[in-house]
Amino acid sequence: MGMLGIGVGGSDAVDAMAGMPWELMCPKVVGVHLLGRLQGWSSSKDIICKLAGIMSVSGGKGKIVEFFGPGTATLGATAMATVCNMSAEIGSTSCIFPYSPSISRYLGATGRADMGRLADSVKEHLLVADPGSDRFYDDIIEIDLSTLEPHINGPFTPDLSHPLSHFKEAVEKSQWPSKLSCSLVGSCTNSSYEDLEKVRNLVVQAREAGLAKPKTPFLISPGSEQIRATAEGAGILEDLRQAGATIMSNSCGPCVGQWDRKDVDVVAKEENSVISSFNRNFTGRHDSNPATHSFVTSPEIVTAFAYAGRLDFDPMQESIPVHHVDGQAASPFRFRAPTASELPVAFAPGADRFQPPVNGDTSHLEVSIDPRSDRLQLLKPFNSWNLGNATDMRVLIKVNGKCTTDHISPAGPWYNYRGHLENISRNMLLGATNGFLVESHPRNNIGMAINPVDGRIRPVPEVAIDLQRQKIRWCIIGDNNYGEGSSREHAALEPRFLGGTAVIAKSFARIHETNLKKQGMLALTFDDPDDHQRIQQGDVISLLDAEEGQLQPNKQVTMQVTRENGSTWTAKLNHTYHSHQIRWLRAGSALNHIKLSLAKEQLGI
Repeated sequence: MGMLGIGVGGSDAVDAMAGMPWELMCPKVVGVHLLGRLQGWSSSKDIICKLAGIMSVSGGKGKIVEFFGPGTATLGATAMATVCNMSAEIGSTSCIFPYSPSISRYLGATGRADMGRLADSVKEHLLVADPGSDRFYDDIIEIDLSTLEPHINGPFTPDLSHPLSHFKEAVEKSQWPSKLSCSLVGSCTNSSYEDLEKVRNLVVQAREAGLAKPKTPFLISPGSEQIRATAEGAGILEDLRQAGATIMSNSCGPCVGQWDRKDVDVVAKEENSVISSFNRNFTGRHDSNPATHSFVTSPEIVTAFAYAGRLDFDPMQESIPVHHVDGQAASPFRFRAPTASELPVAFAPGADRFQPPVNGDTSHLEVSIDPRSDRLQLLKPFNSWNLGNATDMRVLIKVNGKCTTDHISPAGPWYNYRGHLENISRNMLLGATNGFLVESHPRNNIGMAINPVDGRIRPVPEVAIDLQRQKIRWCIIGDNNYGEGSSREHAALEPRFLGGTAVIAKSFARIHETNLKKQGMLALTFDDPDDHQRIQQGDVISLLDAEEGQLQPNKQVTMQVTRENGSTWTAKLNHTYHSHQIRWLRAGSALNHIKLSLAKEQLGI
């Protein structure tokens, strides 16, 4: 709401709470000039879906996206929040809108009218861009809201953008499963009061036309307890229940695979399509099934598709046949563009589930965990850096193509073990494509690796565990934008826990790169991206200048690669470590460094 909010990983947040400074490279600024006003079926979700198609999942890395122009004043506060929420999918550092009357209205509806009045009194000086500031943007993208049509993005990546008018053709050309298996509304991106009221509007239209229920399972995840309680009080959720919708908890839910999916055979990797108003649709994210084709769009398009039951449907142009019980010929029904209130008259607070922290001295308290628990485990400090850690490393896996944190540490049922690092580490890289196996084992290259000791093909974490048991160092070779998506600290904790030393990639997503550094992993990038292709199965990698005094800010690292036949070649690697982060590496992790620093302070060193 007119503020600059920058996302961080959980490890960053923990370190800041422990007193460490938070650091960020100065970002560039991309201006998005909004003109006109949204029409008909178009919504704020279509702004960010279109922008993702323009900028790609990595185009916003190291950049703040600032929206400006007359179109910004036509959007509601929660509509702006939808855009900013999903801006993470273009890799942006942050996303900001100018303060507007809709933000003031939102403050009033949420019981903060006094704050709104204060903001109104200074908005011209503090909360909007200065006249002419657009000349300082590093780039400008223009979007006319008046001509923007609904967009559907996917599958498998949130930047594969399709205008609705071209989507049917894309489905047929690409031979994606056209029958929908499930339709999902909600999660953090699109679950505001306005979103749910639009969904209800379409459900009521369908009911009045004689369509009792959608043709697919229809799952709704309210965005918060406040939204749930307000929608419940307004009768929205009851209308949705009567239409056969399942109201989920106020949580991530199916977006991260937290649901008991029964409509398809996930274990057998049944090919299917789902459509949602979520922000992410990576391979296997929703259900650990790599054959699930996931598409993201607005809640209203999700709802219309749920009643059609198919992807090759355009609610703006096509009708749905309504079959009558009296045997009369089916009559066509076409949805009207949904309408909704921007805000309720007032929000209901819902149940207060806040659990306050313990006040006072807690030094005498101990965390007691049942040693038999398979869900909780005390986290032990990682070992500090030892001389030779970065020499003679075997290549555990050479990742080809997209590798999000969902590929590195899949969610779904694995979330049961988020508090048990040993158990959850058994999912490491199960979603990643191993470039060493693409040609030789086209049906067995995802989540699998060749054990360099015995040559057997096994799941990646099993090979890592075996190498660790034999005290053999290893590294990961990554592709472009390695670690995009959720911050998911486990994606950095797991390789560290299983004995990994380094991740060498073409490029990293911002938060994952920082998370690797925080856990004491070397995060390096190829100076020449083509060197990724040169890495072969059986290669042994040594970093010749990664030891104490050698690894320096702004100084390249030399990688020496030894082939199985004994020949060698070298290449240059880049890094973004500064002196403070190098101390994390030497200590074994950022938390180790904090502990050492506090101990020195207490001793007066």
